[in-house]
Amino acid sequence: MANDDTYANLTQLGGKTELPNSPEEAVLERVPNPQAGADYAVRFTAPEFTSLCPMTGQPDFAHIVLDFVPGDWLVESKSLKLFLGSFRNHGAFHEDCTVSIGKRLVELLEPKWLRVGGYWYPRGGIPIDIFYQTGEQPSTVWIPDQGVPTYRGRG
Repeated sequence: MANDDTYANLTQLGGKTELPNSPEEAVLERVPNPQAGADYAVRFTAPEFTSLCPMTGQPDFAHIVLDFVPGDWLVESKSLKLFLGSFRNHGAFHEDCTVSIGKRLVELLEPKWLRVGGYWYPRGGIPIDIFYQTGEQPSTVWIPDQGVPTYRGRG
């Protein structure tokens, strides 16, 4: 059980927090994993992720699925929501957005394993799916398929 000081360092939970202007400005926060001795999977899904094309400034849309096996830390979910939302006005290619999300979380959480699937909607007629993973999927944890089908268009 957490003591009163466990969450004292959190700056965003429980109060009004403005959306950061960029991923670099976003503050990702972590909390102790109360089940640190057990291997289990955590999944976050952001089906309405947006960023901007760095060439045209037009919006790009993706369905982001984040799976990880935590070690000592969990990501505080409000800070993750604000971090992902900070890409809304950020110009970057699909690959950069997807891999940057994974690397930033690895740096913060030091998970036993992490995978990010970036399922990007077509822009210029071509859907681009980006996948980032820290290593082999652990055999001791059930991690379901991300469940996002390959883009099939409207036909």
